[in-house]
Amino acid sequence: MAQSIADSVPQPVPIPVIPLREWMPWALFGGLLLLLLIYFVGAEQGATSLIHGRMVHEFVHDGRHLLGFPCH
Repeated sequence: MAQSIADSVPQPVPIPVIPLREWMPWALFGGLLLLLLIYFVGAEQGATSLIHGRMVHEFVHDGRHLLGFPCH
């Protein structure tokens, strides 16, 4: 059985395009979560504290040092 060469040429697979209105809400939600995380890691202590006590500070203490935030 003979096959022609044209039948065996692979065709490119089209890349699906996700519309902006579908991924933008998720990007905004992720950005807000990241800002909240940066606040708790970088500023949750002292005068700007939203939560009383040192529990949040001690929980993110090593992350503060890893990201270069001063804390002592």
